[in-house]
Amino acid sequence: MRITGYRTMTTVQEWGRPVGDVNGVFADGTVPVPLVLVDTDEGITGVGLGPQVEIDTVFAAIEGEDPRGVTALYDRMLRRTFKVGHAGAVFGTIGALDTALWDIKAQAAGEPLWRLLGGRDRRVPAYASGLDIGLTDDELVAVYQVYAQHGLRAAKIKGGLDIERDLRRLTLVRDVLTEAGQGARPGLMLDVNEAWTRKQAVRHVCELERTLDLTWIEEPVRRWDAEGLAAVGRGIRASVATGENLTGLEQFRPLLAAGAVDIVQTAVVWGVSHFLRVSALAHAHDLPVSPIGGTPVALLHAATSVPNHLASELQNLHPPLGLSLDLHVEDGAVVLGDSPGLGVTVDEQAVDAFHRPAVRTAESPDVRPEHAGRRLLAVADHSLPARSPG
Repeated sequence: MRITGYRTMTTVQEWGRPVGDVNGVFADGTVPVPLVLVDTDEGITGVGLGPQVEIDTVFAAIEGEDPRGVTALYDRMLRRTFKVGHAGAVFGTIGALDTALWDIKAQAAGEPLWRLLGGRDRRVPAYASGLDIGLTDDELVAVYQVYAQHGLRAAKIKGGLDIERDLRRLTLVRDVLTEAGQGARPGLMLDVNEAWTRKQAVRHVCELERTLDLTWIEEPVRRWDAEGLAAVGRGIRASVATGENLTGLEQFRPLLAAGAVDIVQTAVVWGVSHFLRVSALAHAHDLPVSPIGGTPVALLHAATSVPNHLASELQNLHPPLGLSLDLHVEDGAVVLGDSPGLGVTVDEQAVDAFHRPAVRTAESPDVRPEHAGRRLLAVADHSLPARSPG
């Protein structure tokens, strides 16, 4: 079997409501989802979700190769782009192609990826994550009631702009999950997406912990600040979670050496091989791992095969436009199916027929605000990114 070519396309995740975080909001709830399809001479096509930056350069490292040698091909892609390969979107392109190769390998073996990787249990524990900073309190409650109906008993909300608002919203979500769980204490997490200084982080979380039991605080300071993350961890009761924006093991090592992280995260956009390697490194430090991502199907499969998986982020309960996924959510877990490979089917005609592009603005979650980490006063509710009409 040989790799013969690739195709790229972009679909969207339509939330039907505003989604975002402390950095900004997609007001119309339409989020772009780039896809990479890798073709072979035996008619098997693999699907990867992730960037397409410098893809001609990256793909040249694997063109004509046997896709089943995916681990070696992953390193080959890193070597081909070694000056930029461990950075940002190029690393994401490598991850998308890597995911597609794992998909091909499992399809060729006639097995779902979770079984090919050595997983035993197809059930992957999950927590709810609504990207909910742009919602009113009533909308927030309604969203997490739906998650609760699927058995989810842990939730991560977005915050970081105002202590009182975060306290109120975390309490609302706690009450929803407690009622659904017939009084059982839920897991509560707060994600602030690198919005604070070290002192802000400790002060904010300690105030929340006067009345709430937080499981973790996510990305309280900048992702690379090992000393700062460790200082935050020493100053609060909650665990510190980070890693979704780190690329390459060399970026994780300083944090682990400094005792700066309690929950090691990695994003689906960086691919399966990256997740497996980070998981092994975390396991060597007796730390759990938690995958992150909007459509994390590849890392859900991989999570079944590592001994230190804690829980995976579950965002939208519906797949992106034109994609069908062989999985379902029940009793607080994602249950993977038996389709060979990832179990992702792409309706290329449906994707091609969609002509309304997702628009990224200066207020999107991907753009760091000018004054992030330098706010003297809390941001009031009315100062959150405006919602578009309709």
